[in-house]
Amino acid sequence: MSADLKDLSLKAMPEQLAQLGQKLNRYRIILFVVFVAGVYGFISYKIFVLSNPSTDTNNVSTQVTSLTPHIDVQIVDQLKSLQDNSVNVQALFKNARQNPFAE
Repeated sequence: MSADLKDLSLKAMPEQLAQLGQKLNRYRIILFVVFVAGVYGFISYKIFVLSNPSTDTNNVSTQVTSLTPHIDVQIVDQLKSLQDNSVNVQALFKNARQNPFAE
């Protein structure tokens, strides 16, 4: 056990790192390819996760109901009565139905 403790001393650390560097030097191309593949895989995974978000049906239904327009029945009745009573309004409605982009 004393030999193991001697190998863990701070003075021997630079020499051990140099030996490790020499051993890894012959595998540098393979290690680089593995690193690039790992980065590519991580980016692909993040793109997949962010492009397919999970949907909550309750959240979607509340957003859809909040976006649906609601027309008041009293306003519809008032517009119908105005259309029936006024010739100018009748002409305006007919013109708008025939050409909705006319001013």
